[in-house]
Amino acid sequence: MSGGVDSSVAALLMKRSGYECIGATMRLYDNPTEESTCCSLEDVEDARAVAMRLGIRHYAFNFTEDFDRQVMRRFADSYERGLTPNPCIDCNRYLKFDRLLRRALELGCDWVVSGHYARIRQAAGRYLLCKAVDVTKDQTYFLACLSQEQLSHIQFPLGGLTKTQVRQIAAENGFVNARKRDSQDICFVPGGDYGEFLQRYTGKVYPQGDFLDLQGNVVGHHRGTPCYTKGQRKHLGLAMGAPVYVCAKDMTRNTVTVGPNEALFSPALRANDWCWYPFEVLTEPMKVTVKTRHSQFEQPAMVYPEEKGFARVEFDSPQRAVTPGQAVVLYNGDVVVGGGTITEAL
Repeated sequence: MSGGVDSSVAALLMKRSGYECIGATMRLYDNPTEESTCCSLEDVEDARAVAMRLGIRHYAFNFTEDFDRQVMRRFADSYERGLTPNPCIDCNRYLKFDRLLRRALELGCDWVVSGHYARIRQAAGRYLLCKAVDVTKDQTYFLACLSQEQLSHIQFPLGGLTKTQVRQIAAENGFVNARKRDSQDICFVPGGDYGEFLQRYTGKVYPQGDFLDLQGNVVGHHRGTPCYTKGQRKHLGLAMGAPVYVCAKDMTRNTVTVGPNEALFSPALRANDWCWYPFEVLTEPMKVTVKTRHSQFEQPAMVYPEEKGFARVEFDSPQRAVTPGQAVVLYNGDVVVGGGTITEAL
C-alpha cells in the first residue's frame, strides 16, 4: 500500500473477495524535500488510514538499503556507463516483487497484491502477463521483467477496471486518497534533473566535454556525459537556430553528439536480459508489436532469436530514440510475449 488510490482499492477488493489481508508500505528512501513524491510521511499515513478503515493490519517496512543498492546505485552506475536505465522496472523486479515478496512469504502470506493495471492468466502451464482493460493506464511495460516464480505469487485486482471506476470505488468507501493525484516523476528525482541527482548522489563532479554536431564540429560544452540521454532536448544550453537533440554519447572521448530530430530514428535494436512469457525461450522469428518506451504506441516488428540470450527486433518503420538501457516489450494482442533490455540501436 503506497498511500495511493490504486493500492488502496486493490486491498479493498481482495478483502471483499474473502482474503485475509495485511497492508504493507515500503520505506524506500529518505525524502528530504517537501515535494509530494512516494515514500513521504503523508503517503505512509494515507496507507495506514485506509488499512484502519478496512480493518486490516498495516506494516511499514524499511527497505532503504535494498532500494539504494538495487535501484539508486544501479541507476547511477548505468548512467556512468552511458546507458539510460528505468528505475521503476528495477523497483518492481528487485523490491516490490522480490524483497517485499520474500517478507510476505515469511509472514505466511501467499501473494503480494498491488494496484498495478495489468492482468495475469495461465495457459499451457505458464503464467502470462497481459494488458489491463484500461489500456490508457496499462503498466505491463514496467512489469515485463517478472519471472514465472514471481507471477505465481502476484495478483493484480485492478486489471479489469478503469481508473475512473477505481476512483469511484475509493470515494464510495470514504478513502482519504480517493482524489489523490498519480505520481509522475521518478520518485527520487522529483524535478527530473538526472544530472543534478547523479552528481549529488555520487559526490562526483563529472568533467565537462564537447558537444559535437553530426559532422564532428564542436558546437558547445556539456557538463558531463552521464548527465544526458538519447533524445534529450532540454538542459542542453545550445542555441543553434533550430531544435537539436542528443543523438549519441562517447563515454571514452567524453563527447555528446547532437543533431536534428530525423537523426534519432533506427530501423532495429538488439536486446538481452529477456523474460519470456508464452514460452521458456524464443526459438524462431515472430511477428509482434513493440514498445521501447511506456508512452509509445505499439509498433509492428519482427523479433529474431540470436546467440547468448540476445534477440534482434526489426521494426516495420524506423523508431525514434531507441536508447540502450531502456526496456523493450513485445506484445501479441493483449499478451506480453517478452521484455528485455536494449543493448544497442541498429
